[in-house]
Amino acid sequence: MQNKSIYTRFAKWASNFCGQPKVFIAAVVLILVWIITGPMFHYSNTWQLVINTFTTIITFLMVFVIQNSQNRDTQAIQLKLDELICATKGAANALLDVEDLDDQKLKEMNAKYQTMGTSARGGSDQQDTREDDPKN
Repeated sequence: MQNKSIYTRFAKWASNFCGQPKVFIAAVVLILVWIITGPMFHYSNTWQLVINTFTTIITFLMVFVIQNSQNRDTQAIQLKLDELICATKGAANALLDVEDLDDQKLKEMNAKYQTMGTSARGGSDQQDTREDDPKN
């Protein structure tokens, strides 16, 4: 197994742990306990501050954990897709780094592929117009 940083290991563990149904149920129970104790504390500002502070801290920390997990997952998916593009004969190798293009270039490429898809579904024999296609 690869040597991962402490943060990476923690983020992966926290992401897996917090995604379990039992953690969701525990959060719901915690909120119910907080609501039930409202009358006991006369719905005081301190009573409200406790839940607001707790949820704000947890939310703030979880944003970073979730973002870390999303970044790793996205990078892994991109690498797998890049490998499939490289391994597929006739694939558009220009798509290997498409996630790094600016918005305008992505819109242009999207429009081109939508046109190709529409033509293919319409039964058209229109030729593939990819720039890196060896037939063109």
